[in-house]
Amino acid sequence: MKRKFWIRVIIIFVAVAWSLWQLYPTYKVHNLSAKEAEKLRLSGKLDKLQSKTIKLGLDLQGGMYLVLEVDLQQLLVNLAKHKDDTFYKVMNEVNKTINENPDLDYFTVLQQTFRKHKLRLNQYFGKVTQTDQQVIADLQKQADDAVDRSLEILRNRVDQFGVSEPNIQKRGNRRIVIELPGIQDIDRAKRLIGETALLEFKLLKDPDVTTEVLKRIDEKLKELQEAKGKAALPEKKKSKASVKKKMKSTAADTSTKKVITQKDIFGATEAAKDTSAQKDTTGLEVNQELFNEHPFLSLLRDFRSHGGEIAVPEKNKYAVQKILNMPEIKKIIPSDVEFVWASKPIPVGNENYYELYLLNKEPELTGKYVVDAGVQIGSGSSFTSAGKPIVTLKMNSEGAKIFAHVTGANINRRLAIVLDNRVYSAPVIRSKIPNGNAIIEGMGNMDEAKDLAIVLRAGALPAPVKIIEERTVGPSLGQDSIRQGTFSAILGFVLVILFMIFYYRLSGFLADLALLLNMLFIMAILAGFHFTLTLPGIAGIILTIGMAVDANVLIFERIREELRAGKTIRAAIDSGYGRAFVTILDANLTTLFAAIVLYQFGTGPIRGFALTLSIGILSSMFTAIVVTRVVYDYITEHFTLKKLSI
Repeated sequence: MKRKFWIRVIIIFVAVAWSLWQLYPTYKVHNLSAKEAEKLRLSGKLDKLQSKTIKLGLDLQGGMYLVLEVDLQQLLVNLAKHKDDTFYKVMNEVNKTINENPDLDYFTVLQQTFRKHKLRLNQYFGKVTQTDQQVIADLQKQADDAVDRSLEILRNRVDQFGVSEPNIQKRGNRRIVIELPGIQDIDRAKRLIGETALLEFKLLKDPDVTTEVLKRIDEKLKELQEAKGKAALPEKKKSKASVKKKMKSTAADTSTKKVITQKDIFGATEAAKDTSAQKDTTGLEVNQELFNEHPFLSLLRDFRSHGGEIAVPEKNKYAVQKILNMPEIKKIIPSDVEFVWASKPIPVGNENYYELYLLNKEPELTGKYVVDAGVQIGSGSSFTSAGKPIVTLKMNSEGAKIFAHVTGANINRRLAIVLDNRVYSAPVIRSKIPNGNAIIEGMGNMDEAKDLAIVLRAGALPAPVKIIEERTVGPSLGQDSIRQGTFSAILGFVLVILFMIFYYRLSGFLADLALLLNMLFIMAILAGFHFTLTLPGIAGIILTIGMAVDANVLIFERIREELRAGKTIRAAIDSGYGRAFVTILDANLTTLFAAIVLYQFGTGPIRGFALTLSIGILSSMFTAIVVTRVVYDYITEHFTLKKLSI
């Protein structure tokens, strides 16, 4: 008997000591002064300490909630073995149908659209011997796999981003839900998550080839304008004196500025059709002397003599892109090349310019060979990267072999590093690079470089993801939730304590002591096992407060019955605990099973409620049956009681 008693005492003391140890970091962090917090931060200990505190959910500390959808359209374009104009036309029709009726099944629409155009799916996907049904089944399988891979990649990115207790889960066949508690820099997080990270290494075309292609585009655009009967600019007679005066007052390549809009290039009808938000309303930056004869070249600037590339004033970027997208212009651009914009503008004087690169369409190498990526500050040996953050890449043996071959065969040519169809840098290959190491320049700051390194390490998404729902929870809402939840818990706790003392006297006080220990154990388990406390979780704790004393009420009522039956105090206590145990076990087990089911099949808030309820049930059974029994055993063993205060 005595042995069992001391075993129980030891278990209780160990549980209390473990709980206090687990809750100490939470207590310390919440009582740190700003100065102490900064000191710990500088020593690198604050993050470690915060990782041991009780985690608060999105609804308590604020943060970010995103619903992402995998872009199946782009995924299928990537999977297509053969692409032609017909393919793009059909895929655009599928996309249009899905956009108009989002509830339709994508693959059913895909199959029906191909049938409508009397096309077999195996012309573009899968093997020639496969039927349409087999191709669709394969595509569905690859789409499911893409969503699963996206889920895993996003989880890796978020983990490396340093978010505590993120919630990332799949919803349906195409969507992913991400909850990021405590995120303050919303834009940075969105960039990190939405980055496809398709890394490609592409060779630039020779300057002569670029010049020839630009010239063809210019001639074609002029021809189109003349065919439509539009004079680009009304000719006005200008005196030589006035022209000379303007020439002196403006820069060399923008000798005369005049308000010229898209209407002058595309005509009034096309400009009116364009409802894009980027539609030019302030005029374009053109060289008026060139505009009539060279409507396309006048929109560009040539920085190649200064070590740069063809560049476009920021005002002209949209118009230039629109020209490049014209079907008539696309036809005269060689099929093996493409124009790609620089990732960022370069400032020249008061203007921003975007460089425009003509690249081989097929990449020499892709990011699938990258095994590691890190961030460094560029050395002084490089003019473009000295003192600036750069991202270093390390490739596997196969990638290193290909990279060595590409660099060895193209010395003195420029190799563009393209990420998500934007050129980050285009260094000149000076020598063969045999070790598979490369760097990416062009980062604006250290955070941007770190984020890029994260997405490259975590891998590229198999298809772009679109943010279709975005919600942010402000810190003020979180504080309100915490205050209201804490007030509810304290109020319920105090009422229960007062009632138990009033109704059961000393025994009620013992039940309150058990309740305090119950709360201590619940919070310690949340901290120790890194569970997240949410608003529904607080509701589960409040419910537990009521249920915790319920067990003691059952025990006390049984003891009262035994005392009224004439048993001694010791015998009444033994009988009371013995008779109440089965009832307590039954009631708590059924609730525990319900909580387990809720946790298994519920989503975020429901799981939070089920988790704290489950912990509370187990903890309350321990405190009600074991802790109070130990106190009764100690009292009856060491004191002679004539009457039990119950």
